[in-house]
Amino acid sequence: MLKHIDPLLNADVLYALRAMGHGDELVLCDANFPADSVARQTVLGKVLRIDGVGTREAARAILSVMALDTAVDVAAHRMEVVGEPDNVLPVQQEVQIEINQAEGRERILGSIERFDFYDVARKAYCVIATGERRFYGCFIFKKGVIAPEA
Repeated sequence: MLKHIDPLLNADVLYALRAMGHGDELVLCDANFPADSVARQTVLGKVLRIDGVGTREAARAILSVMALDTAVDVAAHRMEVVGEPDNVLPVQQEVQIEINQAEGRERILGSIERFDFYDVARKAYCVIATGERRFYGCFIFKKGVIAPEA
């Protein structure tokens, strides 16, 4: 265990989060997402796992150590519900709350059509799979920077 590090953040996930640079993207996905096949095409080239929890808990852990990009208007996206792009499901609302709490302000949660989401995900730095069983628990986060302390 490490002080002030969420225990959900295992060594592989911490390595990836630290290795990512400003503007790199990570995919946080549910249990139904084709995590392994998509992850093979990412920069890291393998799927990472935070098993036993849903995307809300995993997002909270990740965002406790990773700032979202402030150089873009939308630094986080959700996968759209097929045929209902404006339908924001409870799992997506929960992650929106975690984003806002971690950032200390309201941030826009953009949306990406399902098949476009897969295309963007393949270009990401890494894929982190969770045990989330609810549909559409899939997100893309763009890493920001941490300003130096004054």
